Amino acid sequence: MSRIIVVGAGINGVTAAIELKTRGHNVVLVDPGPLPHPLAASTDISKAVRRAYGADEDYTALAERSIKLWRKWNEEFGVELYREVGVMFVRGQEMKTGDFECESFKLLKRRGHKIERMNSPQLWNRFPAWNPKLYQDGVLELEAGYAESGRVVATLVGRAKSLGIELREGARFLRLDEGDDRVKGIVLDDGQRIAGDSVVMAVGAWTPYLLSFTKKFFRANGQPVFHLKPRQPELFAPERFPVFGADITTTGYYGFPLNRDGVVKIANHGPGREMSPESPKRAVTVEDKGNLHEFLSSTFPLLADAPIVHTRVCMYCDTHDGHFWIAPDPEREGLVIAAGDCGHGFKFAPILGEIIADAVEGKDNTLLAKFRWRPDVRAGSGTDVARFQGNL
Repeated sequence: MSRIIVVGAGINGVTAAIELKTRGHNVVLVDPGPLPHPLAASTDISKAVRRAYGADEDYTALAERSIKLWRKWNEEFGVELYREVGVMFVRGQEMKTGDFECESFKLLKRRGHKIERMNSPQLWNRFPAWNPKLYQDGVLELEAGYAESGRVVATLVGRAKSLGIELREGARFLRLDEGDDRVKGIVLDDGQRIAGDSVVMAVGAWTPYLLSFTKKFFRANGQPVFHLKPRQPELFAPERFPVFGADITTTGYYGFPLNRDGVVKIANHGPGREMSPESPKRAVTVEDKGNLHEFLSSTFPLLADAPIVHTRVCMYCDTHDGHFWIAPDPEREGLVIAAGDCGHGFKFAPILGEIIADAVEGKDNTLLAKFRWRPDVRAGSGTDVARFQGNL
């Protein structure tokens, strides 16, 4: 039985720890806490869960499997962690070949999913909060929705404890403990050493700051997030306001329906601002608020004067090509890095642990070729057409 140290108890780390424990390993899960960590990308109230990925069949297939497992998690945990309210990607002009929305529509239709094309006034009548004059076309994925991200992480941390995983909450990683041409464990900031046969670094946007040698392939970017309290909440209920991307390749804006606390979340999936997750500049700016108001005034006029009850900056751990980085370090035996979620990783929570555990054990997994160690990938080579290009 191997002793494996997993650093970071966000969605990558906690799912990896659970999977490795179920495979018979002795697992130590290390996180500075509190859990869910308030600064982690895994926290907040919601993350989109959808199959729409343009023409990318790998991610679409991965999402198909993931959604099935989200439904099983709801049953297994007895809590509605995943809410299937639909996901809609729309644009201001008619869809054309090459568009994210058009390619998503074609691929989802070919794979037999329940979708609707949003290209008629009759369809838009169902969503009265929208300004239908701005949006002419798109795809509505009916069997998709969102996960209540903070609740998911808290639930999984509870599962980890129940399985007997050793949780070191309140322990802060300082550096790798290296020697004899391999990683032997980690050193905490109080000088304590934790020995292990393998170390999994699953620290998200902290990666380039805790492991300085990764700065050449990772960048931490902050994206503005807003929670609003609509004055006409009934128009933003899930049946009338699905998860959405509003001409996302142009505006960057996406959002979620009214949650259990009466909050609508609107966020941006754009270039972001490079910063440390613990930077004092990690705050929504006046410019961010101005951009949001401009977007709301045109797209959702009824939200334009809604009170903003909370803001945060969600941290992305970006790679140059927009793909995950789940791979052993070829120069440091015993080290696996599981990062690079690029703002689209949480939806795959039910299968992330399996992929990471396969990387630790050296097992075959076709996805590991896509998520391999690839320091040669050049900046601006991303394929995520739902995000601004050339910004890394």
